[in-house]
Amino acid sequence: MNVFGPVMIDISGETLTPSERLQLQDPRVGGLILFARNYRNRDQLKALVADIRGSRVAPVLIAVDHEGGRVQRFREGFSSLPAMATLGVLYQHSPEKALLVAEDVGFVLAHELLECGLDFSFTPVLDLDFGNSSIIGHRAFSGKPEDVVALAGALMNGLEAAGSCGIGKHFPGHGYVRADSHLDLPIDDRSMSDIEVMDLVPFKMLSKKMRGVMPAHVLYEKVDPAPAGFSAFWLQDVLRERCEFQGAIFSDDLAMVGALGVGTPAQRAEKAFRAGCDMVLLCNDPEALDLLLEDLDGARPAVGASERLSLLQARNPSVDPDQHYAEAIGRLNHIALEGWRSV
Repeated sequence: MNVFGPVMIDISGETLTPSERLQLQDPRVGGLILFARNYRNRDQLKALVADIRGSRVAPVLIAVDHEGGRVQRFREGFSSLPAMATLGVLYQHSPEKALLVAEDVGFVLAHELLECGLDFSFTPVLDLDFGNSSIIGHRAFSGKPEDVVALAGALMNGLEAAGSCGIGKHFPGHGYVRADSHLDLPIDDRSMSDIEVMDLVPFKMLSKKMRGVMPAHVLYEKVDPAPAGFSAFWLQDVLRERCEFQGAIFSDDLAMVGALGVGTPAQRAEKAFRAGCDMVLLCNDPEALDLLLEDLDGARPAVGASERLSLLQARNPSVDPDQHYAEAIGRLNHIALEGWRSV
């Protein structure tokens, strides 16, 4: 079995710097997330991914936030994918067509990333659209839990068929609060019962299908005194026990403002691990990353973390990838000509 370090890092540009090569050799590093700044074209991306993997003896998970709509890090040379809200609108008019489109979107998304050597995208968004959030919005499929379950489940079928997997976010739900956790600590003032009958439904219904979950940097003040990503109540009692989720748990970026109140970079990681995270992300703050790696020695994820993370590695597709990709692209192009992108 492969052994994965518990930290996911980022890099600054389209090639590795000498200091980034050293970071990649740190045994505590087990993952790397890519951003738009790391992409020029597909050939450059393939070379970068090969260099990342070649810079290590141990395996590394390579991921990206590549959802579709405005959150699509790689554009030139990749298919333009719709915002998930578009699929939600289509679902209201034609449920069967929307589910087929969602599965095709999942397959195309994963196939194109896998062709370039990545393992997975942090997708799908399982948050509900309450019409409030400044950061979720059209990234959500719908404001109806049952619609999110259907569409996200279909999209994950496509991801799995291509050889990748689904990572649901942002547990237990980021769609109700207006504030952006990149810039603030959002506070959700609803009761547990209100959250349970709405936001938790997709996570509970899809718990067996997801291989990973990312919690929100949101404080649910009537439920627990810690933001969800640092809360054993949310990650252990609710996600693991009530929702019966057995996959990997990732922190959201520990450099986000919604996480800063928890302490130093190492303290944030330690509290995330103690709450139940298997891997922590720290991005867009090289100094904080250096501090984290310097001080992390005493912090460890839960037992079984590496085994859960190993299940996120890219796998062989369950269908003929080239044929299925051509068919999926053909169907998506046909739908696009009907005007579904502007729904």
